[in-house]
Amino acid sequence: MKNNQVRLNCGITMPVIGLGTYSFQNDRKTTQQAVHMALKMGYRHFDTAKIYGSEPALGSALTEAILDGKVEREDIFVTSKLWGSDHHDPVSGLKQTLKNMGMEHLDMYLVHWPVKLKPWACNPIPNEDEFEDLDLETTWAGMEKCLDLGLCRCIGVSNFSSRKIEQLLDFASVPPAVNQVEMHPMWRQTKLRGACGDHNIHVSAYSPLGGPGNSWGSTLVVDSPIIKSIALQRKATPAQVALRWGLSKGSSVIVKSFNPERMKENIGAVDLKLDDGDLMEIDKLEERKIMRGESLVNETTSPYRTLEDLWDDEI
Repeated sequence: MKNNQVRLNCGITMPVIGLGTYSFQNDRKTTQQAVHMALKMGYRHFDTAKIYGSEPALGSALTEAILDGKVEREDIFVTSKLWGSDHHDPVSGLKQTLKNMGMEHLDMYLVHWPVKLKPWACNPIPNEDEFEDLDLETTWAGMEKCLDLGLCRCIGVSNFSSRKIEQLLDFASVPPAVNQVEMHPMWRQTKLRGACGDHNIHVSAYSPLGGPGNSWGSTLVVDSPIIKSIALQRKATPAQVALRWGLSKGSSVIVKSFNPERMKENIGAVDLKLDDGDLMEIDKLEERKIMRGESLVNETTSPYRTLEDLWDDEI
């Protein structure tokens, strides 16, 4: 990492702290205001997805900032994701995303899940009868075509296990540059980070604080006595310590807060220094999956128990 950026295997650089734009309320004005605040604070990496419903708000805010001369397009890194209902035609899916955002290209386009849905499926938590058999080779060929057409600068995946990564690499002409997964001090993804590292695939962490404030999340990470103790010693906040831990593992982190104070706190993690002793103490924490991949799969949503074969022991 250099200057708070990481160089990806596709040759481009990506800011190591990104602002996630998912919100339960999905209010366009609130999202636009948050993006403008984030730009003022120094955020340059923005994460969205078709299923979040935030693509239009994010695109509008960024376009306004660019036209006002507050930022250059080349200084912004924008990520969106292919939803399961678009696996049959990733090019059309990305073209719709670009239309939603009013942009000519994305910097990163990710396969949101290794899950294919029927073309009409549009719910964040699909019904069982909306699933189709996944042909990952065909999906990835479509992702590579997005790249060839110049619709995006890089392609990657999200919520892929070590096993799914290996399957993908068996036929991929272009390897994924990123695997975006849940990762935080209580779900450290050690095996997955190793597997991705072996193939120069960057691991990006969503829910790097365990999702506090969300109905499916937990405050276990920021309430950890060990993390609180380190924060006190370092004159930082527990959130900053948790984020700095993720950065210390070579990962980028996608933070999700539209609260101005929290946004400022989160981006301040890049300046925090933790020593080896701090990191060792954090690595002793008992591991616990908190979100199990945003809202698609969790321990209490019975329809998705049938998807357990999609993950090995690291996702």
